Amino acid sequence: MSYDFNTIEARWQAYWAENGTFKAENNSDKPKYYVLDMFPYPSGAGLHVGHPLGYIASDIYARYKRHKGFNVLHPQGYDSFGLPAEQYAIQTGQHPAITTKDNIARYRQQLDKIGFSFDWSREVKTSDPKFYKWTQWIFTELFNSWYDNDADKARPISELEELFSKEGNPNVNAVCDEDIAEFTAADWNAFSSKDKQEVLLKYRLTYLAETEVNWCPQLGTVLANDEIVNGVSERGGYPVIRKKMTQWSMRISAYAQRLLDGLNTIDWPQPLKDSQTNWIGRSEGASVTFRVKGHDEVIDVFTTRPDTIFGVSFMTLAPEHELVAKITTPEQKAEIDAYIEATAKRSERDRMADVKTISGVFTGAYAEHPFTKEPVPIWIGDYVLAGYGTGAVMAVPCGDQRDYDFAKHFEIDIPNIFEGVDISEEAFADKDETIITNSDFLDGLKYKKAVKTAIYELEKLGQGKGKINYRLRDAVFSRQRYWGEPFPVYYVDGMPQMIDLKHLPIELPEVEKYLPTETGEPPLGRADVWAWDTEKNEVVSNDLIDNTTVFPLELNTMPGWAGSSYYFNRYMDPNNEDEVFSQDAINYWKEVDLYIGGSEHATGHLLYARFWQKFLFDRSVVPVDEFAKKLINQGMILGTSAIVYRVSGTNKYVSKGLKDQYDVEELRVDVNMINSSDELLPEDLKNWQPQFMDAEFELEHGKYIVGREVEKMSKRWFNVVNPDGICDQYGADSLRLYEMFLGPLEQAKPWNTAGITGVHGFLKRLWKLYHNGDVFGVTDSEPTKDNLKTLHKTIKKVEEDIENFSFNTSVSTFMIAVNELTAQKCNSRAILEPLLILVSPYAPHIAEELWNKLGHNESIATASFPVFEEKHLVESTKQYPISFNGKMRFMMELSLDLSKEDIEAAVMAHEKTQQQLDGRTPKKVIVVPGKIVNVVG
Repeated sequence: MSYDFNTIEARWQAYWAENGTFKAENNSDKPKYYVLDMFPYPSGAGLHVGHPLGYIASDIYARYKRHKGFNVLHPQGYDSFGLPAEQYAIQTGQHPAITTKDNIARYRQQLDKIGFSFDWSREVKTSDPKFYKWTQWIFTELFNSWYDNDADKARPISELEELFSKEGNPNVNAVCDEDIAEFTAADWNAFSSKDKQEVLLKYRLTYLAETEVNWCPQLGTVLANDEIVNGVSERGGYPVIRKKMTQWSMRISAYAQRLLDGLNTIDWPQPLKDSQTNWIGRSEGASVTFRVKGHDEVIDVFTTRPDTIFGVSFMTLAPEHELVAKITTPEQKAEIDAYIEATAKRSERDRMADVKTISGVFTGAYAEHPFTKEPVPIWIGDYVLAGYGTGAVMAVPCGDQRDYDFAKHFEIDIPNIFEGVDISEEAFADKDETIITNSDFLDGLKYKKAVKTAIYELEKLGQGKGKINYRLRDAVFSRQRYWGEPFPVYYVDGMPQMIDLKHLPIELPEVEKYLPTETGEPPLGRADVWAWDTEKNEVVSNDLIDNTTVFPLELNTMPGWAGSSYYFNRYMDPNNEDEVFSQDAINYWKEVDLYIGGSEHATGHLLYARFWQKFLFDRSVVPVDEFAKKLINQGMILGTSAIVYRVSGTNKYVSKGLKDQYDVEELRVDVNMINSSDELLPEDLKNWQPQFMDAEFELEHGKYIVGREVEKMSKRWFNVVNPDGICDQYGADSLRLYEMFLGPLEQAKPWNTAGITGVHGFLKRLWKLYHNGDVFGVTDSEPTKDNLKTLHKTIKKVEEDIENFSFNTSVSTFMIAVNELTAQKCNSRAILEPLLILVSPYAPHIAEELWNKLGHNESIATASFPVFEEKHLVESTKQYPISFNGKMRFMMELSLDLSKEDIEAAVMAHEKTQQQLDGRTPKKVIVVPGKIVNVVG
């Protein structure tokens, strides 16, 4: 009976779907375990073989935990809002919902074909109004909250209003905007409604503010830093400039210290933790205030080295700093304006990374040194960023290399404040060895004492104080796009109002085009029906706006990370229409036990999700403040690109072995045209793309051989391998085993389709082990000791491997076990039945089929994991070498329980011993139990 994997896999995939085999219960007597993958964005290209790597690993673990008696939640869904669908809609006019639906159907088909044990009854899509209703609700909850520093948690804004009405704000210790004026309870109670709203907006956890953003004119939207590569948009490669816009922002900075502290409580990869630690960027130092000469303005800076304050010889402001326009002298204005315009075309990331270019312009203005009262020239330079710290630095060129290079370039003084240090060639940065000089009251002090003294004196002057600073900035939450969650916000007299939960979701309206309006408004500005009627509590035509009962709705949409910041919790109770999830569900599942996904999300999704989780914890919506106990970053499966060599200036292509004879250009071609010998048929290339139709080819030994290059699997390099074709040709079980067999889960590894034949051959041998020709050959015969030894050796190794996520070594273990059992001619149910359970997480289809043939009516997924028994690995006998006068003559198997006397008696009674002695009586018999027997004489 042949191994018909196509029929077998289709049968069991249908069975799992019809029977809800992997459906998790929200209440169970079993212990719970929640296994989660980072859900995919459903692109039009579908999955390639690199995408399922993490899914296969998580699926193995989920299936294993079911075998171990756990109630396993293993859901899947789609991160279905996003720029690619919108860009496609702009190009084709097709609604993003249609393409997204088609793409999801394609992904679902592919995922099902690989045999994942997902609980599809819990599927979520972030673009589904039933889902984003709760994204809108969480946004509203953030709007209705403030951060109390004393309690170190978020609290309802209503409690803050009550405080204001009783005490004003002098004693309120909150995370808030810095420009808040002090007011009394009487002041607050006398404020107009709009005045109160304006004050509260400076405290809310989500708020409107004018912010420096990455603006992409061609895409008509703001981009996050991680959506920009080399100064252009990742999507489309369009130029990006910096500009100020009124945006919704999230006050993630309130959680900076808690986000740092929480890293110590979760089992996440250290490199990922390091990325978040660096991104949050905690530093201790001082806030210092410099007065601007001739102006009422002051410049606040944060410095980690207040001990170097007497080394300040200039100040640098970010070109975007709000004071630049106010303090620049008329003589410098033209040069300053030109520099600001040029800087706007560079992304923050470029400015941070470019340490070689030195540029800046003098404003013509001077600050006053807090202690010496000497004038300090104020410059602008693009190495200072408006969003980091205060957007201003006090430059100490003798102690900072970038300041040093700037001062050298512009011939600014470099006073030396370090005793016995030569700064003629470079700045001195070793703070631990610092002894301060030329610094008045700091002279002779070492670093730590000097820092404390400087802060004390600044506080006495009223021009500084000790401070902990974070690099983490509040997250811009607005996007000028169509295909995103609408904000549940309308505006009355310019002030944002939230729409109540009972009227959510506010769904995306129809628009004529998916581009910004001619006046620069986001695409929602094109909607005809996009106003809120406060009497009817519904969306109505814009024509009805009257500023009494009908008001304009927000035109921006939320960013892609909105839905992904809590989707893992929604899976716990995804069909609940009354709550984001029930308290019973969230208290049962609590958090994700194992999360698998890419490390590229370290400072995006994973940071924002931790922020939202901590907020929801503060507001008693969730029971834990970290959403994932353990996280694993899977490595990347790399493609093996195929390269053809075109002779420069011609349409002639030469085979790989001939390329060094010519000046050639390398072009990548579709790897699916290449055979296992790296041969490309010229006719295939001619038919592939029009540019090759008239190509000439110079062959070697009658063949065209391509070059090979291992690199990222991407449509761009034509090196994408479709899993569908692999499943059709070799089966999903072969694909699953091969992806695990390629190497350790966390490492990058190259794909080579030819290698899959090895694991496919193993599955054929596994199938054959259970059959005697065309007949199912498993019997109830007693297993041998060797059978039991092979089985329990396999149980032990596979369990250890799965627990350690060493899935690649398990595949090798299976191969060894099947080879051994085949050699032992094992057909015992007592061995072959538990073996199937071990294989099942990796190759579930073949395991289900053989399990069914063994007479089981229930899925193998319900079977208990085999229990390892040490006794089967303990040797009970020993093969003794039997020697005569030191020369080994034969081997004899004896029980390890025998005494010396028993061993001697057994050896002497053996017929081969009698032949060796030939009637002689030995002088002595040396017995070393467990080792040797030597007959002397």
